[in-house]
Amino acid sequence: MLLNLNNSNFLSTSQIKSIAPSVFTKQGFENLSAKYTHIPTSRVIDDMESLGWFVTDVKEIKARKRVGYQKHLLVFRNPDLVINGVDGDTIHPQILISNSHDGTSSFIFQSGLFRMICSNGLVVSTQNFNKMKIRHMNYTFEELQEKIRSMVDQLPLTIDSMNAMKSTVLGQEQTIELAKRALTTRFDEDEVDDLNINLDELLRPTRDEDKGQGLWEVFNVIQEKILGGDFQYMKGTKLRKARKVKNFQQDIKINSRLFEIASEFIEA
Repeated sequence: MLLNLNNSNFLSTSQIKSIAPSVFTKQGFENLSAKYTHIPTSRVIDDMESLGWFVTDVKEIKARKRVGYQKHLLVFRNPDLVINGVDGDTIHPQILISNSHDGTSSFIFQSGLFRMICSNGLVVSTQNFNKMKIRHMNYTFEELQEKIRSMVDQLPLTIDSMNAMKSTVLGQEQTIELAKRALTTRFDEDEVDDLNINLDELLRPTRDEDKGQGLWEVFNVIQEKILGGDFQYMKGTKLRKARKVKNFQQDIKINSRLFEIASEFIEA
């Protein structure tokens, strides 16, 4: 699953390069417009470190064409920013930055949360915060600094959303509705009605910390299973095992949508 870590160590330059060589591409793809400005993502890493943010995870998509220029993702964490919940749920805010060197993408910034309890990464998507972008031709350290400052300023709103989920208790019907709506992030809405899915299995916690009817706990159980493919379903007469989401673009899309759906269940 995207954003999973075995420990809290930051990745070294050699580790990043071995996982995602496209991060270090020194020039843009051939035949790009003269207006295209090449900014290697490795420069952003250096600038983020100057701001106190370090790489904890990195991905790149598998490419058959434009190898070395494909879209890639870096996950940053600031060791000085930690949310210690009274319930023992330790959360690390994260910043996700994606880019490519083939002229098809700006630098895209998204906010994330990392739960130490389950080594699980969440992508935040609310009405108050969504994506931010910097076009390559506009990239400067000062522009990056402003974007990161803006994201950190939004952190209290993210914490408010998390705390609101923790204080919301779901009834049985709401829990079932949340699970069904969450499945639409993996299947078409019409398709969900035709699938035979054991919702009790989907909602069954895998750890004691996620037991209960709190929205935060139910959301985390569902999110982990939806992305990890930890559920089965019947299509026609055939029993199938859901696949783990491996493509980071799909992971972010599903993750963001799940956060949006869960936020709709927060008590007013």
